[in-house]
Amino acid sequence: MFGLTKTDFNLLLIIAILVLLAPFLLNPFPEGSKLAQFNGGYPDLMQRFVIFGIFAIGFNILFGLTGYLSFGHAAFLGVGSYSAVWMFKLLSMNIIPAILLAVIVAGIFALVIGYVSLRRSGIYFSILTLAFAQMSFALAYSVLTPITGGETGLQLALDDPRVLGIQVTEQGNIPVPSLFGLEMRSSAELALGPWLFTFNVGYYVCALIMMASFYLAIRIFRSPFGMMLRAIKSNQQRLNYTGLNSRPYTLAAFVISGMYAGLAGGLMASMDPLAGAERMFWTASGEVVLMTILGGAGTLIGPVLGAGMIKYMENIISKINSAILHEWFYWLPAGLEDFMVAVVYPFIGKGWHLTLGIIFMAVVIFLPGGLVEGGQRLLNLIRRRKSSSAEPAKDNLTPPA
Repeated sequence: MFGLTKTDFNLLLIIAILVLLAPFLLNPFPEGSKLAQFNGGYPDLMQRFVIFGIFAIGFNILFGLTGYLSFGHAAFLGVGSYSAVWMFKLLSMNIIPAILLAVIVAGIFALVIGYVSLRRSGIYFSILTLAFAQMSFALAYSVLTPITGGETGLQLALDDPRVLGIQVTEQGNIPVPSLFGLEMRSSAELALGPWLFTFNVGYYVCALIMMASFYLAIRIFRSPFGMMLRAIKSNQQRLNYTGLNSRPYTLAAFVISGMYAGLAGGLMASMDPLAGAERMFWTASGEVVLMTILGGAGTLIGPVLGAGMIKYMENIISKINSAILHEWFYWLPAGLEDFMVAVVYPFIGKGWHLTLGIIFMAVVIFLPGGLVEGGQRLLNLIRRRKSSSAEPAKDNLTPPA
């Protein structure tokens, strides 16, 4: 179905179910309970899950298939955001033109950077992409201030010369991004007993785009083009000896990956019409590398899982403070309670990066294939236990000779 094998279609179906039911799955604890702080089913975080999932899927097409490690992919994320905000300022608050412009401009930007960077491979390629990203950050932060807004970022204003649509609402406010009149910030709430679920328009728009992006990634992975990219990763020098020029394929993968990043940047601006230079900083590029490796580079669903895990820790684990820890350990004697809080506190709140670092090291050492490999090992262990428990039963049913 849809040109996919049964396995790939089932994978796409699983992603669709998880994404569509996310408001329920991410709010397992009742409102007002002590565990409600671990709920992640609010619109802003769910939007980040799918947007950075798109970012990681695109990066995985380059790194996972070709083995080319880019340290500058945040440049395309920032370019996409700036392009989308300028479209909002000049044309319309409809997100469709903004997203299209973000993808196109990011693709052109990736074509230029990729054409230069792909003249080298290995660490030299990585350093070149990092240099381009940092130059882009410096230009956006200080040099191109009239275009990018500089330190404060590019924002909408009441006097924007918008060609289509209104410039100011009846209440005198700046209009918000919408999809043919349907505002991205609109939400509906469903209360089921002590549980409260929020369904946000912007999230579901991003979710549908992510599913389309995931489907396109599957087609790329299974296509002859994807097989050529795997051959490049396996042994590019041997491929060149066959007479095939690998550079057009790597450049195409780089541009496609950059367009995915531009799409993610355009969606970020569509949810919150603000673009800042910090989206181009090297830490943002390093974050998508962590997402891909943590989930499983070269796998289809791995980058999405990695993006979700990192964004969950960034927005949930980082909010746990010492007061919450005292509530957790209140049942212990006073001295032991303080000791447990002192031990755990460095790993949460502002120290959540320490926990992420430990998890990342454990994955690299014990699960080189990321979370996907961990899931596969767990499934194989369950299957072996089932088969081993079934064998004695068969032996008991065997009649004596």
